[in-house]
Amino acid sequence: MNRTHFYFFLFALCIISCGLFAYKYLVLGFPVTPEEKVNVWDIEVHISFDAQNEPVKVKLFLPGYSRNFIISSENFISKSYGVTTLTDNINRNVVWAINEASKRQVLLYRFRVNKVKVKSPPDSVLPYELEVPEFLEPYRSAANTLLAEVREKSADIDSFVMKLFKRLNAQPPDENVAILLDNEISADKKVELAVQLLALADIPARVVNGIKVKTRTNDAQIEKCIEVYINGKWLVYNPFSGTASISGSYLAWWRGTEPLVHLSGGKNLKTNISVGLQEEKAINAAMKRAETISPRLLDFSLFSLPLPFQAVYHLLLLIPIGVLFLVILRNVIGLETFGTFMPVLIALSFRETHLILGIILFSILVALGMAARLYLENFRLLMVSRLASLLIIIIIFIGIFNIIFYKLNLEVGLSISIFPIVILTMTIERMTITLEERGSKAALHQCIGSIIAASIVYFFMFNKYSRHLIFIYPELLLLILAITMLLGRYKGYRLFELFRFKELSKMQ
Repeated sequence: MNRTHFYFFLFALCIISCGLFAYKYLVLGFPVTPEEKVNVWDIEVHISFDAQNEPVKVKLFLPGYSRNFIISSENFISKSYGVTTLTDNINRNVVWAINEASKRQVLLYRFRVNKVKVKSPPDSVLPYELEVPEFLEPYRSAANTLLAEVREKSADIDSFVMKLFKRLNAQPPDENVAILLDNEISADKKVELAVQLLALADIPARVVNGIKVKTRTNDAQIEKCIEVYINGKWLVYNPFSGTASISGSYLAWWRGTEPLVHLSGGKNLKTNISVGLQEEKAINAAMKRAETISPRLLDFSLFSLPLPFQAVYHLLLLIPIGVLFLVILRNVIGLETFGTFMPVLIALSFRETHLILGIILFSILVALGMAARLYLENFRLLMVSRLASLLIIIIIFIGIFNIIFYKLNLEVGLSISIFPIVILTMTIERMTITLEERGSKAALHQCIGSIIAASIVYFFMFNKYSRHLIFIYPELLLLILAITMLLGRYKGYRLFELFRFKELSKMQ
């Protein structure tokens, strides 16, 4: 395989890894730190009215599609009422119904929203036939004249819409606008008139009702904007500023000119909307965001696995991190260790005892195990029997340690029982062989190097940021793979070799 192919392969791994990471971080909002939190808003609709000892039916529009928010949870709170939720092509609504009610009644609807930017509305296809309104004279003549004047100064539908809004909001209004408004210069009247005029111009449009979700408030007010159907998409416009955008804090609620609440069988209806600001873990918010934006990606992520399997991968995915830093320690720095990946396995054993206590217990057990191993050498056992005997002796030592720590009321010692016994056995065997073949200095050198490497690897594997990042962004494994392979082509001096051959370089 030539170098071009090799580097192209590494580049592809990096692009895929960084691309997935960027998408999950920038679009879905997955956090890069475990403690990160985001703002969420709890919104409550409080409906109260006087029942009249007859059947009661209350209809409330529910929040639907919004470009800036998604609904993460919702609850309907009522007493003895039947609750039915309905959905049509445009809106969602809930209907509370009861056969008979009296006195003052209270109904509550609570929901939580998360901030998210959604580009494409679900109803990109026009869900209904355009109904052209009928204007009687003199309103029809005023409407036709106004539309003709606006069309003459417009280049396309977008400029036509903004120019129309500008004419409707001009102060004082011109003659045609004044006739159409019929001396009712209210925001609602202007919005409804704008939709009717756009329909007369054969441009589908609809009223959008919503609230500003920005700060805490006990009396949020309904604000209106207009969505215009242009080139197969609903584009939102602010009918008062004439701009083709709305505030990022605007929560679109329902479409149409009907009121938020419709009541039958009662009187003295009062509706109040309150907004509360809360904090939520960023990972929870990102999961809800992913369910809305990219459900397929979530279906094929580690989060789709059962919790016991997720717990396994929380540990398993840390091993490549340890392996990467071990490659750096051995190939670049030149640290000598027992075996190729033994320090990573030793670091895994420290997970149960933590680092300092793990090093102490590891050193004691290795020392005792080596003493036992050297004693077994006198019996000239075959390798398999020798290793099996050593394993049994280590288990006995661990049992003794457990009893001693328990009697001393040191609960930390109980974690020794989970110490990887096979790792200890192989470490002792390898250290004994090195001791016999290369002497005590080389054995001690490799033992210290293994402990140092295991400590460094432990630090990078088991800090909370590594655990969080590698599980939330497992695509980083591709980046780790690329770096590891790149280090595999390194053939230069190792750091320790620079000190080792320092005198030789002076001679040259």
